[in-house]
Formats: sequence, C-alpha cells, structure tokens
Amino acid sequence: MRKTYSAPAFAHFHDQWHFSPALDTGEFVFFSGVTGCRPDDTVSEDPETQFRDAFQFLGETLKAAGLAWSDIVEMTSYHVNLRQHLDAFIKVKDEFVSPPYPAWSCIGTTELITEGTLVEIRIICQRPEAD
Repeated sequence: MRKTYSAPAFAHFHDQWHFSPALDTGEFVFFSGVTGCRPDDTVSEDPETQFRDAFQFLGETLKAAGLAWSDIVEMTSYHVNLRQHLDAFIKVKDEFVSPPYPAWSCIGTTELITEGTLVEIRIICQRPEAD
C-alpha cells in the first residue's frame, strides 16, 4: 500500500500543487522536487541561503517520512545558472549529505516552477532493513 508524507510546515503545498511531497512504496520512498521556497512562498535572493532553505525543506520531509539523509540512494538537482552557483550548491549540499554519497545527477535548466528559485532537488530513499 502506498503512503504519502509531507513536512507539517509545507503541508499546504500538497493541496496547492496537487502532488505527493513523498510517496512511500514500501522499500523505496520517492520525493518530489523541492526548491528554496519557504512555507510563506518567499524565496531568498541569496543563492547560498536559498540552497540551504531547499535542503532544510527536504530534511523536514525526510523526517516526516521517518528517514534520514543517509537513506538517500539517488539525488537529482535542477539548476538555473548551474555553473554560476555550483560551488555554493556543493558547499551547502555537503552540510547535509555525507559519505557514502548517493548517486547524483546535476542538470541545468532555464526556469523552475516558483519565480526566483535557482534549484529543485529530487531524491529517492531506500528504507533501512528492519533488524
């Protein structure tokens, strides 16, 4: 049976955008892309702050699903101005994601769903095996 999860502060996004922030299929949990958009729909103009906001949003959704950063097996990030902000993104990513690193694809794009956002991060987690 499939189950959905949402970080409490971002629960309104489910109804606003008609999607599952995290969809649990049993062994794997698929996370919709998150941006640096805050619960009040504001977005920082500072790239590093915006990236940190995105990872914090993702962390809250991980927690709601009962998962941790170490459960991520695959990450895809979509970037506006990829090369311009890549160093700042990697710096912030490394505050949250540690070895062994998940598989990662980093893709440049021209725009994202929310005005002013520079990154959207999508992950897949594998539930740890029960002891």
